[in-house]
Amino acid sequence: MNKFNEYAVLDLGSNSFHMVIARCIDGATQIIYKNKKNIHLATGLNDKNELSESSISRGVECLALFAERLNGFPVENVRIVATHTLRIAKNRQKFLTAAAKVLPYPVEIISGQEEARLIYLGAMSSESTSEFDTKFVIDIGGGSTEIAIGKGNDLKPSIVASRPMGCVTYTKQFFPDKIIDKTSFQRAKLAATQQIENIINTIKKQNISVAFGTSGTIKSIYKILLDIGVSDGIITPKRLDDLVSYVLEFKSFQDIDFPSLSDERKKVFVSGLAIFSGIFDALELQALHYCPFALREGVLYELIDGPNYRDIRETTAESLSQHYNIDERHAKQIVKTSKHLFSQWKKQALMTIPTNVEAILYWAAQLHEVGLKINFSSIHKHSSYILQNSNLPGFNEEQQLLLSTLVRYHRKSINIDDLPYFSLFEYKHIVSLLQILRLSILINNQRNNDLNVEAFRLKLIKDKLTHIILEVDQQFIENNKLILLDLEQEQKYWKSVNDWHLSIETF
Repeated sequence: MNKFNEYAVLDLGSNSFHMVIARCIDGATQIIYKNKKNIHLATGLNDKNELSESSISRGVECLALFAERLNGFPVENVRIVATHTLRIAKNRQKFLTAAAKVLPYPVEIISGQEEARLIYLGAMSSESTSEFDTKFVIDIGGGSTEIAIGKGNDLKPSIVASRPMGCVTYTKQFFPDKIIDKTSFQRAKLAATQQIENIINTIKKQNISVAFGTSGTIKSIYKILLDIGVSDGIITPKRLDDLVSYVLEFKSFQDIDFPSLSDERKKVFVSGLAIFSGIFDALELQALHYCPFALREGVLYELIDGPNYRDIRETTAESLSQHYNIDERHAKQIVKTSKHLFSQWKKQALMTIPTNVEAILYWAAQLHEVGLKINFSSIHKHSSYILQNSNLPGFNEEQQLLLSTLVRYHRKSINIDDLPYFSLFEYKHIVSLLQILRLSILINNQRNNDLNVEAFRLKLIKDKLTHIILEVDQQFIENNKLILLDLEQEQKYWKSVNDWHLSIETF
């Protein structure tokens, strides 16, 4: 049987939902299908950042349509990412629950910084530039604007930033009646400049040698330049100023008259132009090229080249380890112990835990001491806070939350009711990973890097995944009497959790 050779990426943006399908032939990626639906999800947000019923319905109806084309796709060949609007929507779970009924694939909500990284990857994996170039990429979306900067041929940007300003949200804020006037445009432009105020100098110091813009707003500016006879379509200060002056002569959004500007894009173009103009001027860019590749292509690049995706997260974990001076030998010993215990759990549990979930257990084992740089007291809280609030390239929002949650409860008492809700992960898996992590760290409390993991056996009581028997080698106990006291204390912590039970036996 031939391996399924089609891959699908869905991008659930604030303005539109996109689907792209590709296949890999002789190492080359061919796009074989594209679909785009204007959903205007961001327009459905109220003052409390709650999505309206109608916007949820529009989004779910679109996903039901996309699902028809995805019929038969294995889950590992599909990746769905959601951006700004679903990041900030307070009732996003309502949307995700409805989406799950029509689309049998997980929806990942990615952070703004992760979105910026993927946009850069998508753009730079297709653009030919010098290995000496410092490259700038900007993407103005419906609800947020992403910026990324990288050097040379490295597809990993060195700087990423995301700001909550987009063509849909700025239209609501500054042009609610779709009327064009210079005052409103300048207010929107100034607001955009203020959003990047604290990174302007940092970006300028990078000495950008080539700049690219992606997605709807910049694509529209590029096409309008072609409409008016600019053959190369490159955006320069004078060309941008002339375009702004020309647009400001129109009275309303619908009056704007360019052959390439669709009626749909007219609804959000002016606000997008204001955002772009504010950033372009503030950064004193001299030339910017349109790039047709962005977020979807970045996600597709990683989806097809699966090992590369995991490598990025490994690099992230290694970088954190170095930054926070983690005891590398100790961390590796805990990872080794957690793998030893998990393999025994897996054989007895008779269930499949997705590999990307299992991997988070090992990253939690590796990174649980990042908070030690603050102090040992409440290290679990310090470490959790750092992991939840750091930029972790390669991790989507829920993966990052699961990582920080496992670390938060790796020691001391456990209030199971405080565990956050996850849409991508099953509760029973999370609980089992947490139990294994706690035992792995406790077993290594004495920081003995020569610990023999074979001195420990994990057994499950039938039909009770949260009831664990930990068998410990009698000789090991005799030589490490403190471990028994630690395990007895751990039993008390488990006893306070409903349906958790830890038994200690020797062999």
